[in-house]
Amino acid sequence: MVHFGCKKFLYHLIKYKMKIGIILQSNNPEHMWNAFRFGITSLKSAHGVTVFLLSEGAELDTVADTEHFDISKKVSEFKELKGNIYACGTCLKIRGKDESGICSVSTMSDLLTMVEESDKVLTF
Repeated sequence: MVHFGCKKFLYHLIKYKMKIGIILQSNNPEHMWNAFRFGITSLKSAHGVTVFLLSEGAELDTVADTEHFDISKKVSEFKELKGNIYACGTCLKIRGKDESGICSVSTMSDLLTMVEESDKVLTF
């Protein structure tokens, strides 16, 4: 039998060690901005976060900041907090790119691994 205080400790330990996967498949600046804001908030709460850029999301490095959405700052902060970013190699190739300037090139197998290893997966 676990003492109540221990249960409470274990709950917090589990709560703050969740793995979160984010699939970003939009090149809409507000969607990108919100995905990284959520990722930053999660990292600051001691969760592990991986962003996988898919479809139009693979255009992240070419989407300009706007008056309201400082995407480049959010991406920098996310990376400083040790968040991981991967891009679909096929999605990049379709767009005439060999690589992304801000992340590693990955595959559908890598996306599957992220989904399998994540406690929660969100799509933006």
